[in-house]
Amino acid sequence: MTDCTYCGCPVEAHDPIFVSETPDGEPTAQFCNYGCLSAHIDAADLTTGTACEWSPSQ
Repeated sequence: MTDCTYCGCPVEAHDPIFVSETPDGEPTAQFCNYGCLSAHIDAADLTTGTACEWSPSQ
């Protein structure tokens, strides 16, 4: 079994989400569910300073 990147529980026992950023498609992270993925994003502050498009006039 594979452990959740965020909480360490076995992901196969839940509704897993696998994240991949490699050309070969191998998972680089795995999470039990969207709750652990969301908590990981918040804990790692992954959204700070990111935006698809933004301007002060919008």
